[in-house]
Amino acid sequence: MKIEDIWYNNHPLGLVLVPLSWVFCSVASLRRWAYQTNLLKKYHLSVPVIIVGNITVGGTGKTPLVIWLANYLKQQGYHPGIVSRGYGGKAHQWPQQVHPDSDPRVVGDEAILLASHTDCPIAVAPQRILAINTLLERYDCDLIISDDGLQHYAMPRNIEISVLDEVRRYGNRRCLPAGPLREPVRRLKQIDFLVVKGPALRNQFSEVISGYRKQVSVPEFPMHYNFAPLRNLKYEKLTQTLADFRGKTVHAIAGIGYPSRFFKRLQDHGLKLLCHEYPDHYYYEKQDIVFDDELPVIMTEKDAVKCRQFATKHHWYLPIEAHLPDLFGEQLLRKLKRTQQNG
Repeated sequence: MKIEDIWYNNHPLGLVLVPLSWVFCSVASLRRWAYQTNLLKKYHLSVPVIIVGNITVGGTGKTPLVIWLANYLKQQGYHPGIVSRGYGGKAHQWPQQVHPDSDPRVVGDEAILLASHTDCPIAVAPQRILAINTLLERYDCDLIISDDGLQHYAMPRNIEISVLDEVRRYGNRRCLPAGPLREPVRRLKQIDFLVVKGPALRNQFSEVISGYRKQVSVPEFPMHYNFAPLRNLKYEKLTQTLADFRGKTVHAIAGIGYPSRFFKRLQDHGLKLLCHEYPDHYYYEKQDIVFDDELPVIMTEKDAVKCRQFATKHHWYLPIEAHLPDLFGEQLLRKLKRTQQNG
């Protein structure tokens, strides 16, 4: 049994973990309060910071949203820099600057995607303030976008964006370890924008808190993915559409937070799958992706950045591009300008 069965299927074992969940929630709330009241040190910066995070464990689409934000804000005349924890990176020293050809084993796989799709200065470090300072010292950045870090309260923030998976949403609504929440759902009352990966279900959502029903007035903006043609890992200029593989059997590889979603996308396009599921941020060996047959192998772009050295002509990845409504961009710009005017 996977832990996700407890979190998202209301498995009775979750009840056993509820006391631990109460402790986790209490510590998370106390820690946030300590930063708000300056009992713990918060840093201050001369440029605004936009944080893209979530209150649940696992992939919700933060990185595609950060890419969209960076490119959108550049179009509006800003010069954003991007910081991330560099999850999965094994650098001997931090911070690390990131480029499209950086080693994902050093800086992490998601950082490579950010560098490949934004042409923005990027730095990673477990202590994100070190990454921010590196960018401000070396580049003419007038704002910072943080990929994740909603719970990294030492880092200053002017705009908070939380991303939510439209299918799994809050699971059983319990905090770790009994549920998938990093913080109670009521935390969303303090964020600025809620982006839902998929169609937004409503403009307001309700939470049951201590037996009373309270409104959390945060608009939900839908984020949709467009699928570009598949690209070959060995020959990057070689492309094929998903329709070209309709009815064919392929190996499908996913080492992401929610692999079943990727597999379903392929199945919805008529592909017959031999599924190979790996943990999120998994670092592949040759035997993980090379099989004793001539069948095509299709993976996510996040997996592809770690598999190029093993790839053959049979290996493909599926690029995705996030799209958000114009209203989201307009409201974000208004919020950002108010932040700058207020100093």
